[in-house]
Amino acid sequence: MTQTPPPGPNAPLNERIAELLLKAIAAGGLTAGGANAFWQLIKDDGSIPKAVASAVIGLGIAYGTTLLKPIDKGNRRRLEQAGQALDKTIDRRTEQVTTRLSGFEDWYLQCQAWDCQSYRPEGVPQQEKIFTPMLEEVFVPLALDLSGTLPGFKPTVDSFNSQELERATNLNIWHFLRKAEQTKPFRQLVILAWGGYGKTTLLKHIAYIYATKQYSRYQVKKRIPVLLVLRKYRDLLAKEDAPDLPTLITQHHIPNLPKEGKEMSVPTNWALDMLRQGDAVIMLDGFDEVAKDQRPAVANWINTQMRRYGNSVFIVTSRPKAYRDQDAAHRLELSTALWVRDFDATQRRDFVTRWYQCQERYAHGGRATPDVVKLADDNAQDLLRQIEDRQELKDLAKNPLLLNMIVTFHRRYPGARLPQRRVELYKEICQLQLRDRPRARQLDTLLTQCEAQVVLQMLALHMMQQRIERIAQYDMHQILIYCLAQQDELINAVEFLDQVVQISELLVQQEDEYEFAHLSFQEYLAAAEVARTQKEALLYDRFEDDWWKPTILLYAAQVNPAWLLRHMLDRGATELAYTCWQDTTKRLDPALAEALKGLKQTVAISRYQQLEQYLKNGQWKEADKETYRLMITTVGKEEGQYFEPDELLNFPCEELLAIDGLWVKHSQGKFGFSVQKEIYLSKEVGGIADGRYDEEVFKRFGNRVGWRENSSLKFRIKYGDYAPKGHLPLGWSGWVGYLFSRIEICKL
Repeated sequence: MTQTPPPGPNAPLNERIAELLLKAIAAGGLTAGGANAFWQLIKDDGSIPKAVASAVIGLGIAYGTTLLKPIDKGNRRRLEQAGQALDKTIDRRTEQVTTRLSGFEDWYLQCQAWDCQSYRPEGVPQQEKIFTPMLEEVFVPLALDLSGTLPGFKPTVDSFNSQELERATNLNIWHFLRKAEQTKPFRQLVILAWGGYGKTTLLKHIAYIYATKQYSRYQVKKRIPVLLVLRKYRDLLAKEDAPDLPTLITQHHIPNLPKEGKEMSVPTNWALDMLRQGDAVIMLDGFDEVAKDQRPAVANWINTQMRRYGNSVFIVTSRPKAYRDQDAAHRLELSTALWVRDFDATQRRDFVTRWYQCQERYAHGGRATPDVVKLADDNAQDLLRQIEDRQELKDLAKNPLLLNMIVTFHRRYPGARLPQRRVELYKEICQLQLRDRPRARQLDTLLTQCEAQVVLQMLALHMMQQRIERIAQYDMHQILIYCLAQQDELINAVEFLDQVVQISELLVQQEDEYEFAHLSFQEYLAAAEVARTQKEALLYDRFEDDWWKPTILLYAAQVNPAWLLRHMLDRGATELAYTCWQDTTKRLDPALAEALKGLKQTVAISRYQQLEQYLKNGQWKEADKETYRLMITTVGKEEGQYFEPDELLNFPCEELLAIDGLWVKHSQGKFGFSVQKEIYLSKEVGGIADGRYDEEVFKRFGNRVGWRENSSLKFRIKYGDYAPKGHLPLGWSGWVGYLFSRIEICKL
């Protein structure tokens, strides 16, 4: 009997597909596995044109069925039984190939990249002759600290090598995204920072890198980025019938992306398959921008999506207070919490240098010739010198948003001296946006025809009193009508609002709501209104209210705060009074100044009272945590953050002396900074108080005080009298070279 030879590479396409189907059945019958084998054979057959494969698979299978007639009944029966499974497998595989061949994925990535490509930090208004750089031209990587103290964090230190564990600080986001490939807890990250620290910019950077397929630079695998701004969807997600994540992506996110040319329809199950296969990185920006009463529902929604699609990466950003103050029953269940660190000198230099290079290049028609480069460098160095020469500017420049304001002001007013304090910087920005810039451009605007800032001050104070950050459009119109009437301004509120948004950009529109470009502007303008109307009494009952403290401090910096300070003293708000007094530039009467000087001891006693109680009771673990709290708040940070080297090198000696004295006293000389310093400087350890970190010395010190076991850093803390000498306190560990240098200077 003559056998029919297998079809060659030039045979009709349907014959070649039928031949592959026969091979799959011969390999094990037409089961689900056979279907997979069949699909693999199609992929391996390079002679089948991929562009038309999916369109003719059905014809090939039909033709193959006629060739199967001579085969045994068992195979025919198996073919019939597995038909449905084959159809489903091929349908799904066909959908996926069709999606790739259609170009939809590349189209989506381009749209997501367009949405993220420009550097437009919120709170920095667009100004004349100030160009908008591309994000990657000026982006400076943020340093992240691995936090172990906030809710939702589960220790994952086994995933780090010894050096990473010793620091757990100054880590790049790509470090965690690499870890996410092998370690599931790193697939659920919450990034914590106060306003202006670049959380949104960081997510845009991540989305842009993935969308432009540059992920190999960072040694991470291909993922599809989805950047969702929670304030856009908070009302939708707070509903009982909120859409699931695939629906949100398909029906809401993708239609809102910027597009060029013809819009493409989303293939069936594209988002669902991407999420199930773990191919997505889902970024949810601004949990703190969800209304407080909506947060439980939104948190539950996020938790549900993370459980359902656990192989994909989820990154949520939030201000720490909104994340920390969640109801225990409706808490975000993210595995790993990360803090954004302050900008250091290197980050400041990199940002200012890159920013000026972009500005000068754009201003010179795109040229980057030596003369343009030199001009950019000269301007950048002038600004950096001013910042480094003044501590108050260095403090402001730790915040990326404020640094952006500083560099914008410097370019807008070349040769002008930079504002010295935060309150002065806000004052200059508001004047620049509401008066100087419109007048310089000779704009016919309502902003220069009325007291626009006074109206915004009234609005800001109202929002502070109502404890809100956003106002619906209708409500905003009504409030502005009232504010304008109070100033006898015959101006249309709708037109006024539109010009504030479009020209000054101190207010921004988000969907059908309005908010100040940054909460700090709202706080500053509210403080300015309290000063203008002399309604200081509004603040007297709010000294212990965290919502009002920034406004109180900004108010005290604008006026002579004598009466305010007296009321603080009368009401026992000694720490706040002490802080206001240190920040004021006004001369106070001698009696009040003397009383405030005396607060130093009172504040100290109050601050250390809890620590002393723990130490007296032998509650070593609680005392260690309280020591960390005292120290981190002294440098102006929140619990959960880490120390910068310069913060320890300049740590107040009085604070170190007070804390160390309590530890030494109540441990009978066994624990304390001074005890640890003597061990560090001993011949056995070989440390030097030179303000540097020495890894080998740190290891010997860790061995000596019991922080290391079996030559590895375990941090198995012994909170008891049996602990080795110098074992406690531990909360500041990792920076021993820096702290001991300061301790030596402070003569502990």
